[in-house]
Amino acid sequence: MSDSVRQDPAAAAGFAALHRAGDPLVLPNAWDHASACLLAARGFPAIGTTSLGVAAAAGVPDGTSATREETLRLALALGSEPFLLSVDAEGGFSDDPDEVAAFARELAAVGAVGINLEDGRGPVRRHAAKIAAVKSAAPGLFVNARTDTFWLGDGDGEAGLGATLRRLDAYQEAGADGVFVPGLTDAGRIAALVDALDVPLNILYSPTGPPLPHLTDLGVRRISVGSLLYRRALGAAVEAMADVRAGREAAGAAPTYAEVRALGEGRGEG
Repeated sequence: MSDSVRQDPAAAAGFAALHRAGDPLVLPNAWDHASACLLAARGFPAIGTTSLGVAAAAGVPDGTSATREETLRLALALGSEPFLLSVDAEGGFSDDPDEVAAFARELAAVGAVGINLEDGRGPVRRHAAKIAAVKSAAPGLFVNARTDTFWLGDGDGEAGLGATLRRLDAYQEAGADGVFVPGLTDAGRIAALVDALDVPLNILYSPTGPPLPHLTDLGVRRISVGSLLYRRALGAAVEAMADVRAGREAAGAAPTYAEVRALGEGRGEG
């Protein structure tokens, strides 16, 4: 595959413009071609991927840099579809900023307009270097820089909020177009980060956290769902099979066979 960047500048700019105060980007996270296309058909202009879904489908743990090729194949399948694509790339599948930049260049070459990069609470300088390298290699790619201070359990309290902000400051100075703090659900802390940042804040939707209208009022400009849809799909499949075994009608909505089959029409032709 060529690593030349053929990204559509208008698409990249359009994706960045969706991160609006008062009307945030609500980003569903898909795990394969069918889930992405069905979500886009419901009117979502941009689709993200979920690294957990990609890893689980491959039979490997999430967050272990084991799904570089699977992630790239999914981006190739989705990059030419009529929606904007942001790819969850874990930590970039390498600790080497140049290797992360090369991967980002491949994503841009197949049509992705965004990349999500997580720090895993690793060294701030290393993650900042990855961000800077990606922005140099693929300037139009929207870099959503994630910090795991709250996600991995050490972000509580004012000291934790301060440590989170120091990381986010370093990432936005390195060129991040947006920042992501999964696991943060406290409205006051969310508002404090919004006020302190120069770039859009992405919050992970949580059923136990602020609802979308409240997050909008707080100034959050991107709300994603991470692995929630994938896990819900797995749960629905298991429950449906349990209903069948018990002699009950399988509950819940499901696309028809023909509708799902049609999602692949025209692919691989010509």
